[in-house]
Parts: sequence; C-alpha cells; structure tokens
Amino acid sequence: MEKEEILQVYRHSLAHIMAKAVFEIFGKENVQYAIGPEIADGCYYDFVLPRPVTEDDFKTIENKMHEIIKRREDWRREEITKEKALELFQNQRFKTELINDLPEGEVISIYWTGDDFVDLCRGPHVENSQMLMSAAFQIKSASGAYWRGDEKRDQLQRIYLYAFPSKDELKKHLAWVKEALERDHKKIGAQLDLFMFQETAPGMAYWLPRGWKMYQTLLKFSREVQERHGYSEISAPLINNKKLWLISGHWAHYVNNMFLVPGITKGTDAADLIGNGEGGAAVPTYSPLMDDTMAAKPMNCPNAMLAFKRKSRSYKDLPIRYSEMDVLHRKEKSGQMNGLFRVQEFRQDDDHTFVTEEQIKDEIMDVISIADEIYRTFGITYRAEFSTRPEDFMGDIEVWNRAEANLKAILDEKYGEGGYEINEGDGAFYGPKIDLQIKDALGREWQCGTVQLDFQLPHNFGLTYADHDGSLKMPVVIHRAIFGSFERFIGILIENFKGDFPMWMCPYEVAIVPIRTSHNEYAEKVKAALEEKGIRVEADFTDANMQTKIKKFKVFKDPYILVLGDKEAETETVSVNMRGCKEQAHNIPLSAFVELITKMDRERSLELILPKEQ
Repeated sequence: MEKEEILQVYRHSLAHIMAKAVFEIFGKENVQYAIGPEIADGCYYDFVLPRPVTEDDFKTIENKMHEIIKRREDWRREEITKEKALELFQNQRFKTELINDLPEGEVISIYWTGDDFVDLCRGPHVENSQMLMSAAFQIKSASGAYWRGDEKRDQLQRIYLYAFPSKDELKKHLAWVKEALERDHKKIGAQLDLFMFQETAPGMAYWLPRGWKMYQTLLKFSREVQERHGYSEISAPLINNKKLWLISGHWAHYVNNMFLVPGITKGTDAADLIGNGEGGAAVPTYSPLMDDTMAAKPMNCPNAMLAFKRKSRSYKDLPIRYSEMDVLHRKEKSGQMNGLFRVQEFRQDDDHTFVTEEQIKDEIMDVISIADEIYRTFGITYRAEFSTRPEDFMGDIEVWNRAEANLKAILDEKYGEGGYEINEGDGAFYGPKIDLQIKDALGREWQCGTVQLDFQLPHNFGLTYADHDGSLKMPVVIHRAIFGSFERFIGILIENFKGDFPMWMCPYEVAIVPIRTSHNEYAEKVKAALEEKGIRVEADFTDANMQTKIKKFKVFKDPYILVLGDKEAETETVSVNMRGCKEQAHNIPLSAFVELITKMDRERSLELILPKEQ
C-alpha cells in the first residue's frame, strides 16, 4: 500500500474513533451520526447531538479517543444484507437513508470497532486500534453543516480533526495553519480597509476606496499588456434573454449556477394572476420558463459571438481579439463561498479570440507569453494542466480529437513532453483547455489562468469568415483569462504579500506627513510633484501629532512615508520612512525621490528601495 493510501486509512479510521468517543461521551441513545470521511489534513464527522459542541469539549473528546486507542480493540469487517443493515441501524436515520439509497444487490459492508461500535463503511480500515498508537491528532474546529449539503435538510454539527502519522508532522502542519491565519486575506483586507461583505449581497464584495484603487491598478496593468498584444476591449449587457443562453448551450449545462430574472406570464385574465398581493390584490405569475426570462451572465462568451457576427468577416481580419472586463455572476451554495476566493460576483480579464485553424498555435503561444509576463511581475510560478473532453461534451467527437491534438502539440513544444499534467475529462463542455495552476506563498495551488479551444460556440452561433478562395469557413474561438477572477487573484496576492504589496499596486504608494501645519505648503508641493508623475499619494494636513500621523499610514502599510519639516522645506528635500525598514533616509532631494519612485512604478518593481542620503 502506498504512503498516501496508508495515510487515508489512518485518517478514516480515526474518524471512526472520534465517532465512538462522541458516542461514549454523549451516550449512544443521544447521538445521530451521519458520515465521517478523511480529508486533506485529517478527517471530520457529522452528528446531531443534544447540545452544541464547544472548544471546552475538544480536549475531552481527544482524551477519550486516546483512551479508546489504548484499548487495542480489533476492527472487524462484515458484509450483510440490506434487511440486516436496516435492522442494525434502525435508530440511526442518516444511516437508514444511506442504506435505502443503495441499489439492489449492492454489497453492504460494516466495520466493528471492538464489540460496541459499528459503522456503515466501505473501508478499508486498520486491523487493530494499536496501529493508531503513533498517530498524532488534534480537533481543529466544530461548525455547522447540512445533511448532504442541502440547506433544506437537517443541520448537523461537523467536528474536524487534524490527523498525521507523527507528532512532528502535526506540529509542522499546525505551524502552517498559524501562518495561513496570519495571511488570511479576509483579516488583512479588513485591516487595510480594502473590501467588505454584507449579508444582503452574499458572496459579492463591496470594494472600499483603498481596495478599489488597487483593483483599478490591476485592471490598468491588464489593459496595458493586452493593448501591446493587439487586443480590443468591448463591453456587453450584464443580463441577456434566455434565448441567448439556449443557443450557447449554457442553459442546458449551467442554468443551476445562473441568477435568473423570471419572465412574467402574458395576459391579464384572472387565470394568469395570483391573488396574493398586498390587500389581496392580484400579482403576476413568474416563471423561469417564460420566453422573456432573463439571466445575469456567468460568462462573456455568447456576447463576444454576437459582436463577431454583426458583420461579414474575411480571413484578412483574423485574428480578432475581444477582451472584456464586465461583471459576471455565478450562483454558489452558501457553504462554498469563501471571502474573495469563491464569490458570486466578479470580473475576469476575459478574452475571446477568433482565429483560423492555422493561427491557433501562434495565438496560444502568445497567450502563454502574456501569462509568463504577468505572473513574473508578481513573482508567481505556475504549472500547466491539460484538460480533455468531459462526458457531457457538445459537438462532434472528431472535432474534439483535432482540438485536443492541437493543444497537446502546443504544450509539448512549450513545456516539453511530460512537462505538464493531463487532467482527463475536465475540459469545458465546448472544448479542451489548458489551465495554469499558480502556487501561492503557502504552497497551495489555484487555477487562475485558462486557455480554451472552442469549435462548438462558433457552430452554435453560425459564425463564418470568407477564406482566400471566397468560400465560407467557421472560425475557431480561443477563450482566455490570465488573472482569472480578479477577486480571487487579489485574495491570493493579499496572502502572498501578507498585505505588504509591491509599491506599484498599493492603494497609495507614498504618504506625506507635514510635521506642523506651517509645513503644509511644502507638503502640497511635494504631493503635486509626485502626482504629476502618476504616483498615488495621500497626505495628512491636520494639526495632529506627527507620530500619530505616521502610525496611521503604517497601519495601511503605505510603502513610503515622507516626513517634512523646516529643513526639508528650506532645502527642497524629503525624509523617508520605508515600510519594513528601521532606518530613515534624510536629505533626499525631492527631484531624486520623484525620479526613483517613478522608475520603480514604471518597472513594477517587487522590492522597495531606500533612497541614499546625499
């Protein structure tokens, strides 16, 4: 058995030990237990208990688990009939439901831990609890969960357990968790006043002034790069009639993740109205089945197709690159949303490029060069992943084979054969894709960039261009994003830099602190000199104490704080406090500082530079 498989067995077995501990603490007759799978760093188990589990219970449960393990009980697998299983778990409604859902003839296996605890499980598990003696574990948390992830079903208590083969591995993981908490973008975002969330708009960020400045800086960067590579930006309606999504195929494949504006039944007859309005007044009947149903767009693709189709095209026009930065909406389950990492409203650095088949290679190579430039600017590394035809693919299989062959050849040339991973069956329903998985400061991977080859949407929308000989041919569409969701990418950057952003992307690059109000006039001059070069500057012209002003800007992690007094005003110099540096630079000519900051901003430097005293 491989090491990873052994770890899974240990963790799954510890989930059973945890369930048994909960039974013994709360009393078997008081506990309903649901499921308890292993997960990436341990396991969890879902229960209905007579009272909420709190942190005060964690040590009690852990101690009981150690006690159970020390009993060195044998584990016994048994295969039973459906009838016997229902009898055995007759007082456990979640187990009963799982058993009833099994198809006829399915092998039902149970595992006994000792003689007094049994669980419905496929296994495998350890043979004796003694094998868990060296395992290191610690309860992580207890939270709410819905049975089978359905918000309309029972609410359960989920107890999470960290579980590792040794104390040293657990210790290292706990140190990683501590670092992750310190880098948590939700916490840092609040500290830096970048964004907030409200329950009235779940999964939709409110970008505050400082955060929106940073957001706009990234949008500007993306637009600059795309402009150099020949992209043209368009903008399209945020909601479209259902007809568009039927043509594109999204209605069939994605409607459950779309925000709908239901249509209204036509007519004014009483039969078309429901008398449930205020004061018994009739109100219209709404239905997503009506022809006038609208949907907020989850993707930009169909609108780009319409923009291409608006007039006749020639092979001489191709490639045509339509980038879009419009707002998108995708419906998520409440339990899946996670700060900026998983939202319901976001923007992408989206693009749809229309090419001939002969242009595919050069175009995708250029897209990858854009990804290389953008990720390198942030000091980010990535790996490529090739996703092939899914089960619910649309279109002709021969077209798919050709598309996959094209992408594989490009990947082989760019990264070398074997220099990328193949993710079988994970392509989009309309075409295969290359996903760019970036690695963050904590070693986690995130799918941000994507390049998707599409022969289907041009067919659905009847797109054509006139070829050399005058015949009409269908273009190929390349879907492309590099940042992916700006929201997710910003969340990653917050955690990567721990809020200490490179100067060029900070909401404000320089803060100005006049020591007294008599120095405000010079401070205004310094501010104007920097702003003239496009540097984002904030200043405090109040009569507050100098240290109070400096502390305020340090809280926001401004890269440079300029302190201006009599000497600076007389000599047209600045004194510089640099973020993360205990030293202060004095007697820096204003012109030299402006030149240095402008150069760093233009080069999008990752590091700060302390000016040298002159």
